[in-house]
Amino acid sequence: MKIKEIITLLEEFAPLAYAEGFDNTGLLVGDKEAIVSGILVTLDTLEAVVEEAIEKKCNFIISFHPIIFKGLKNLTGANYVQRVVQKAIKNDIHIYAIHTALDNSFEGVNAQICDTLGLVDKKILIPQKQTIKKLITYAPKDAVEDIKKALFSIGGGTIGNYQECSFTSQGIATFKGNEQSNPTIGPRGVTQTASEIMIAMTFAKHLEQHIINALHTSHPYEEVAYEITTLENTNQHIGMGMIAKLENQMNEDAFLLYLKEKMNTKCIRHSKKIDQPIKKVAVLGGSGSFAIKEAISQGADVLVTSDLKYHDFYTAENKILLADIGHYESEQYTKELLHTYLTKKITSFAVVLSQINTNPISYF
Repeated sequence: MKIKEIITLLEEFAPLAYAEGFDNTGLLVGDKEAIVSGILVTLDTLEAVVEEAIEKKCNFIISFHPIIFKGLKNLTGANYVQRVVQKAIKNDIHIYAIHTALDNSFEGVNAQICDTLGLVDKKILIPQKQTIKKLITYAPKDAVEDIKKALFSIGGGTIGNYQECSFTSQGIATFKGNEQSNPTIGPRGVTQTASEIMIAMTFAKHLEQHIINALHTSHPYEEVAYEITTLENTNQHIGMGMIAKLENQMNEDAFLLYLKEKMNTKCIRHSKKIDQPIKKVAVLGGSGSFAIKEAISQGADVLVTSDLKYHDFYTAENKILLADIGHYESEQYTKELLHTYLTKKITSFAVVLSQINTNPISYF
């Protein structure tokens, strides 16, 4: 398989169209046309990880965090980022980062936290806006089913748990081709009147170019009339964080002990206990202070996240328990998630789980 084929598999799982604007995702080092000899899956790409890839004969590193986040002005080996890139290039190793594309996936980072904690009834905490688009096009009646079939086959008309959703209505169309035209109906230069069907369906933002290609391929007309708009409807399958429920409520002390054990963390920094049972749990892997107000508004009893600052704990205002479990700890199972997915998809070569602990924080 080529690098680009692996990328296609990754972006079926977590499309880069949903990565945050500040992020740097995708192929960071390498060539999409290169042949893959082996894949190493890691949370972070450090020098030791590149050395591990060399040792295990893996020429493609798939990392959660991007090693290149800000622009590189030179490659002199002055810092660990530059040294990683240098070592990768020298050894013909390719590096891909998935980061917030996986954060925003319904089956991504936060789903993994929910599953680790045994939570049920998962929902996106902060849905990403403008991720649903709508196609309207027009076609002769005998072409409608073929067009819908082509659009459905690539994911058009999928709404939540429903597929092949569309709406049609009948109307009268007029058109006149010029001297360079080759009309499907009637001669050029003569105004035609025809009965047509309007087809409307929604689709996910990342499918837009595929939808346009399928429409042109399946439509009988020389010129295809269509419009695409972005909807403001809430998409409950794309976004940051999740909110879910414990099957059985716990008191705060019991929950914190349970959280510490399940998330394999040595330390939990938390806000003042508010003496209420924990049932509804909000989670957000990585830095999650921006989700505090949303977690409160949705009635969460606790927000599990990381990187909370001193004043962030005040914003709990006795309405929610804030639990900071550590950045690495909140995302540590992400590489297992990616490894499991890729192992199911790829059988022709090794997909190796990195054994390097890349946590930069130690506890005394």
